[in-house]
Amino acid sequence: MAVGAERPRGLPPRGPVRLTSQLLAARAAYVLRGNDLGTMTSAAPRLYPHMWSWDAAFVAVGLARLSVPRAVQELDTLLGAQWGDGMIPHIVFNPDSTGYFPGPERWRCHEGVTGAPPYPATSGICQPPVHAIAVQRIVEAARRQGRTDRQAAGEFIERAWRPLVAWHRWLATKRDPGGTGRVVLHHGWESGMDNSPRWDGPYARVVVGEDLPPYRRRDTEVVGDPSMRPSDREYDRYLWLIEEMRRAGYDQALLHERMSFAVEDVLVSALLAVACDVLADIGEERAQPAADVADLRAWAARSRAGVVASVDPVTGLARDRDVRTGEWLASPTVAGFAPLLCGGLPRAAEAALLATFEGEDWCGNPGLAAAVPPSTSPTAGAFRPREYWRGPQWPVLAWLFHWSFARRGWAERAAVLREEGLRLVGAGDFAEYYDPLTGEPLGSMQQSWTAAAVLDWLC
Repeated sequence: MAVGAERPRGLPPRGPVRLTSQLLAARAAYVLRGNDLGTMTSAAPRLYPHMWSWDAAFVAVGLARLSVPRAVQELDTLLGAQWGDGMIPHIVFNPDSTGYFPGPERWRCHEGVTGAPPYPATSGICQPPVHAIAVQRIVEAARRQGRTDRQAAGEFIERAWRPLVAWHRWLATKRDPGGTGRVVLHHGWESGMDNSPRWDGPYARVVVGEDLPPYRRRDTEVVGDPSMRPSDREYDRYLWLIEEMRRAGYDQALLHERMSFAVEDVLVSALLAVACDVLADIGEERAQPAADVADLRAWAARSRAGVVASVDPVTGLARDRDVRTGEWLASPTVAGFAPLLCGGLPRAAEAALLATFEGEDWCGNPGLAAAVPPSTSPTAGAFRPREYWRGPQWPVLAWLFHWSFARRGWAERAAVLREEGLRLVGAGDFAEYYDPLTGEPLGSMQQSWTAAAVLDWLC
């Protein structure tokens, strides 16, 4: 939105935050401190008692507003569980909590899997690479503080540089074997958007074996309304994919050959492009090896080009691609706006995509409780307003687009997302996600990354 531009047509009227900014920030800080396990932060106290990879990055963004050393410790803990090949696992298990399913005994990565750490136990898949964004925010917070914080941030970059480069290299090579610039995922969980309509086709082609070990779900015991969660049939497929991975020893070459699920994810690819550029900027500023910086720039350029090449010429939205069938997946989900995160579109195409983002099929839909992107378009047939990634609004996604828009110089657009995001969470419940039509908090409450987004917006 250009300076002086009118508020996009169709957005709900501005309304006051239900709590004062000061009280909302205080409650957000209370949530993060309450979920602090010492060296890691649980994603949510009841439903998610462990550390999740991209949650931890967003949590570090919020913690940086409270304590730079504690934010650094969060990422140190995550990187301490990095696999030998460079992968950052999507879960680092808290050894003091045994109530989560699927836990370490289902993944069995710590039982001699090549490259996996024997301790702490981890899962065997990844999540989106948003960690460099957290590092940048820590550095920015440290600059506003005293010398001690700046020193802590600088020392962290020195010890984390090689692990972070290795993580980006793993994504750019092990998960892009064809050099398309689009990261291949072998489980919808790796996208962070578990049951998104994006994955309906690929999941439908997963044939669950008769020897799937029995299991008991825990998520539906915490979240009582089953309409908010994936179905049992979906869960069977999720767990069968873990079985396929485990039986292949989590060997990346074998996974590319054997996995039932193999999809090029445009949102993860766009985030890789952004993260590589952000990390390269940090590396140049901190005099890190020029060869690493050059690799990061090259991976960023290739990923950006891969995202742009996926754009549907009719809708202008980016598309995932099913590797097994060669089919482009054109579901109308928030992932279609991946090019707005990483850039690379011609100016006219980018302007059209921004107009779609702000239009009545998306943030400008007059039925929305707040003008932030829902996970699926309210006008789509697959839209389910209460069901996890099939419709609800996620404050952390609003934060991500807000951060990206500010980075790209779209200050007023970023300000709208901040204002509307705060309106969505203004009651201070810090829900995992929200009904986009009513604003009702859904999923788990006291969610760490929701609190972290609020802290970064307000402090």
